[in-house]
Amino acid sequence: METKRVVVTGMGVITPIGNTVKDFWQGILENKVGIHPIINFDTSNYRAKLSADVLDFNPKERLDAKAAKRMDRFSQFAVAAAKEAMEDAGIDMSKEDSYRVGVSIGSGVGSLMGIEREYDKLLEKGPNRISPITAPLVLGNMAAANVSMEFGANGKSIDVVTACATGTNSIGEGYRAIKYGEADIMIAGGVDSSISKFGVATFQALTALTESEDPYNASIPFDKRRNGFVTGEGAGVLVLEELNHALKRGANIYGEVAGYGATCDANHITTPKEDGSCAAMAMTLAMREAEMAPEDIQYINAHGTSTVYNDLFETRAIKRAFGDYAYKVKINSTKSMIGHLFGAGGAVELITCIKSINEGYIHPTVGLKEDDPECDLDYTKGQGVHMEVNAAISNSLGFGGHNASIIVKKWKV
Repeated sequence: METKRVVVTGMGVITPIGNTVKDFWQGILENKVGIHPIINFDTSNYRAKLSADVLDFNPKERLDAKAAKRMDRFSQFAVAAAKEAMEDAGIDMSKEDSYRVGVSIGSGVGSLMGIEREYDKLLEKGPNRISPITAPLVLGNMAAANVSMEFGANGKSIDVVTACATGTNSIGEGYRAIKYGEADIMIAGGVDSSISKFGVATFQALTALTESEDPYNASIPFDKRRNGFVTGEGAGVLVLEELNHALKRGANIYGEVAGYGATCDANHITTPKEDGSCAAMAMTLAMREAEMAPEDIQYINAHGTSTVYNDLFETRAIKRAFGDYAYKVKINSTKSMIGHLFGAGGAVELITCIKSINEGYIHPTVGLKEDDPECDLDYTKGQGVHMEVNAAISNSLGFGGHNASIIVKKWKV
């Protein structure tokens, strides 16, 4: 079967360090840390005190006001990021076959804040006082549905839910839809916004969240002082396009999606497989599809959550997949600046990879100061590095053992 080449022609983000790609990348260049004391609720009874919130987001400035009222915060993020990506790509839907334009935007959680809000009403005022549109406000698929409605995209519209791997799997499945001829354009990415009383309490109960109260020493992937992640929120959306379709309309091409690998540890509900073998296979499968060797990859954007086990086991996975070259490839974790965006994380991190390819810059793992003897690879400690990046791989590892890796490379005819 003949397959299609898939390129990236548009990008959009909502993040704790910038609500457009331009502002986000400026934040990256400044080593900006978007972590602050939790503002959504009283944390007096919580050990976790920090979050990575999206600030200065006004849905009325980014969305149709009437439509925005029918969306919870995570859907608003998704539509705003998708609008930026589609405008960036220059897509004119009046010139497209709407059945050849699809959406693959996943949310790992949906709207916990919306559920909490309406549940509180239920307890205080009874079942007849909750909003009649509660269900379509809070369901995870509504991010993809609202994006489809925003653009009149009648092609496949899916919500991939694989916890912290959601964004990467969503983009990977969007890539496959184009590669195998199901679509010409896929609006693909991830989103989450659940910095809620219940959400933070659940991860705190797992002892997965840092108890640090210092924003600059909280999300510190690969540092021996690391003791948990910082919960965050945001969205990342890419316009994926079949190469010839993009060329015919004279689109600006940021890069090519070259390979995608997905596996499952099938091991434990939260803890990754200790030897990293399944995460390594996700990277290996991506490289096989891309017809690349480890030496062809200059940069790995790691999942790098700042939890003890994740960073150690991902390090082992990289060593398995890359062999001796693991000590030569540049690695970093964008979560050191933006916290853990859950379903949005992989999408925003892939956009970071694409920007690194286009700008020739790999950011540092901000906050990494004290080396862990067992995490002994090059995690871009200290300062960022200006260098040519021809290809990069982005990793995402989700609870339940979901592993996903995507390779992007410079586009060449």
